[in-house]
Amino acid sequence: MGCLIVYSCQNNDEDPGTPIDMEREYAGGETTIFTMSNIAYSSPASNLTGYDLELHLLGDTDFEQIFVTAPANLNSGLGPVYNNSSCVKCHPSDGRGRFPSNVNGFSSLLVRISIPGMDEHQGPLAVPGFGIQAQNHSIFGFQPEVNYNVNWTEHTETLADGTIVYLRKPQIYFTNAYQSLPSDLMISPRIAPPVFGLGLLEFISESDILLFADEFDSNEDGISGKPNYVWNPITQMHELGRFGWKANTSTIEMQVLSAYHEDMGVTNFVFSQDEYPDGLEDDPELSETIIAQNVFYNRTLAVPAARDVDNPQVNRGYQLFQQLNCTACHVPRQKTGVTPILALSNQTFYPFTDLLLHDMGEGLADNRPDFRANGREWKTRPLWGIGLQQIVNGHTEFLHDGRARNITEAIMWHGGEAQQSKEKFKNLSTNDRNDLLKFLNSL
Repeated sequence: MGCLIVYSCQNNDEDPGTPIDMEREYAGGETTIFTMSNIAYSSPASNLTGYDLELHLLGDTDFEQIFVTAPANLNSGLGPVYNNSSCVKCHPSDGRGRFPSNVNGFSSLLVRISIPGMDEHQGPLAVPGFGIQAQNHSIFGFQPEVNYNVNWTEHTETLADGTIVYLRKPQIYFTNAYQSLPSDLMISPRIAPPVFGLGLLEFISESDILLFADEFDSNEDGISGKPNYVWNPITQMHELGRFGWKANTSTIEMQVLSAYHEDMGVTNFVFSQDEYPDGLEDDPELSETIIAQNVFYNRTLAVPAARDVDNPQVNRGYQLFQQLNCTACHVPRQKTGVTPILALSNQTFYPFTDLLLHDMGEGLADNRPDFRANGREWKTRPLWGIGLQQIVNGHTEFLHDGRARNITEAIMWHGGEAQQSKEKFKNLSTNDRNDLLKFLNSL
């Protein structure tokens, strides 16, 4: 796909106007769908072959299946301890969850845990008796590992035009643990992110991603993107991390397998034993066919198109986004090469991420390392589709723990490498800030 440049209309005949990159309307390349409805995140890629569409729809069914306590004829194997009972309950409409009003209800919230040190593969060190994720639900006859609790702290920031931004931060703690927790426990709450467009991200070449890496800030621009390298038990290798809030998973397959096991307690060919034996001798509980279909589904969800790309305010907002140096991390354009899935091959697309780790400052720090990611580092989140989140998911909450209630709050939590960009945003005029937000909501 070529790059189409047009110009916005201006009254000054001597000024051809501001160049507009029309190509970015196709946020997912040829996988893009043009819808602004509640199915914007949950549609198949528009360029799938007939066979691939059939496989995608089978995976869609698997993604929505609710698991139940074993033994059962269908979807057997929930628990014994777990966080939720289906993929779609964490990723509603394939989109972003929100911080729950009831932290012990079924929701998109989970809590990663570990203790200081690293395991044999340089990953987080599991908590004895608990693992690396705290499960707050259980089947009959078992006790949840813990109950979740939350306290909120708040502070304010004042923008240049006098607007007061109220910022909140959740502090998770545990009660009713089934056994004693270590005093040096590290806790990191996570809200489930959207799952569309993942296949495109998986097939960006590693060399292209590393072009944006500058771990030691050799060019002294204050931005030091760092790759995470994580253990893949299937290949028995360390691989470039691409998925998860800290880029702590290398492939969609591993993301799916670990979610089945950690989130739902369903065993599979990689995680083949229940954390707490249920005495049924039915492990692994999940067939490789269902896994393959679910992986394919996650790879082939369409990306919703960007909107209003020729709107002068949106285009000016895009310019401001670049002037504030947001594109140093939220890299607009990426591409794939030849891939195993025809629909994802040779695509140019606009996710607005570099897939690298960045120090985001003390305010966002969880102080929990994950492979090469330290306690202040997070992977740059893709921005595609964020303007449709209210329509699809009914809220505008953002960040790893859902603390931000809108885009402005999310920006105001940026620190560390993003501190200068945040300060520039804070000092924008009202009109400039509105144009920037209009651009972000067009994605």
